[in-house]
Amino acid sequence: MQGYIINITRVKDEDLIVTILTKESIKTAYRFYGARHSTIHLGYKIDFELLSSLKSTLPQLKSVMHLGEVWNAKREHMLLWQAFVRLFYQHLKEINTLDSFYFDLLQSCSTLWQKQNPKRVAIEAYTRLLAYEGRLHHAFVCFSCDEMIEEELTLVRGFLPAHKRCAWNQSFEPLHVKTLLEECSTILFEDSHIDHLWKIVLQGF
Repeated sequence: MQGYIINITRVKDEDLIVTILTKESIKTAYRFYGARHSTIHLGYKIDFELLSSLKSTLPQLKSVMHLGEVWNAKREHMLLWQAFVRLFYQHLKEINTLDSFYFDLLQSCSTLWQKQNPKRVAIEAYTRLLAYEGRLHHAFVCFSCDEMIEEELTLVRGFLPAHKRCAWNQSFEPLHVKTLLEECSTILFEDSHIDHLWKIVLQGF
């Protein structure tokens, strides 16, 4: 079985509770501390086995193999990746079964993480997730005052459109936002705007 580690909680004696996003479900398992264990980190893609036990409600995480990417050794890339995968845990932690969209989305992001600006990859993936869940708002109607946005368009959590005066956030060119929402592309945004969009992504799905 393969999956991405989207959360790690340390418990007694350095044991771990590990949450893993697989293609069809969220798995939570217990990892006993021991010198023979391979190192695991938040965000790693792993191949693993689960061993059920009568002594615990959680299965034991066994036979872990890290399916690494070259960029895993790059600190900045890894820190951005870990911040991104934490969002999946917050969004999906109450769900037991799901379709392959979320796993496949992380897989495609992982492939692009070194080839492109990671923040752009994450922003475009965030947009695809919102579209998949039917939560993407294409009409430029302010979520706060329900009026059309004629100037100083900004975005808030969930990429909801708003007037800058209503949200007190960075304003964006409407064409750039339209391209992002319709094509899931950040190509028209300058890097300074990408930093602002990344901060919105970090607020959660």
